[in-house]
Amino acid sequence: MGRVEGKVAFITGAGRGQGRSHAVRLAEEGADIIATDICAPVGSVTYPMSTLEDLEETAAMVRALGRRAYTAVADVRDSKALDAAVAGGIAELGGLDIVVANAGIASYAAAHEISEDAWDEMIDINLTGVWKTTKAVTPYLMAQKSGSIVLISSGAGLIAPANLAHYVSAKHGVVGLMRALTNELGQYNIRCNSIHPTQVDTPMIMHEEIYKMFRPDLESPVKADIVEVSRNMNLIPVPWVEPVDVSNAVLFLASDEARYISGTTLTVDAGICVKVG
Repeated sequence: MGRVEGKVAFITGAGRGQGRSHAVRLAEEGADIIATDICAPVGSVTYPMSTLEDLEETAAMVRALGRRAYTAVADVRDSKALDAAVAGGIAELGGLDIVVANAGIASYAAAHEISEDAWDEMIDINLTGVWKTTKAVTPYLMAQKSGSIVLISSGAGLIAPANLAHYVSAKHGVVGLMRALTNELGQYNIRCNSIHPTQVDTPMIMHEEIYKMFRPDLESPVKADIVEVSRNMNLIPVPWVEPVDVSNAVLFLASDEARYISGTTLTVDAGICVKVG
């Protein structure tokens, strides 16, 4: 316990799923949390997005662990909203040490069938939004000459699954951004790394569109129907990982245990990148 005791973490997409898990896991180890989420629909996304109630529930879970939480509704496409969230969180919690650029969306189509709106939203949120997140926090970290930035990419940031060209492009771009930041910020004792999961059991993945994509042979597939096909994607025989598996990697990279680790693409992928790559 206490691996990030007394530190403050800024997490985007913290309303539910991986983001909530990261907030809770870091809080369990002593961090206070600045939690943001869009709390609104996104046009090209067919599954429900997080709500203000979801974000407040994340904050309540953090506070139940005896840690402080500051919340703000912020779309990662909106630099002003991100700047305000960072400034407000620092003013209330007293600092900033850890940044987890987690917010992201998913949609699915063959490359030539992706609409321009879907492409633009994917790149704007999953890549440009990550850059805007790091842009909002970097001046604070540079001034104190310390910090850990963790960018949540994907196994699809290292390999190229079909029907995800826009997602693959964004997540590969996150790796390039991570490496550029590593080179620019190392002199300030700021570390930057990316994490690359296989499928994670979250609302972004577990919904009807995914089930139909994996099981087009079924009229109305459910989660149980994709277990076997998902398991066959990985080398370790599990269909997906849990959010806490990714959060444990976030915790490691945020902690002093990783004090000399920077520029790393850390897979939490059950071997999918080796198998497919």
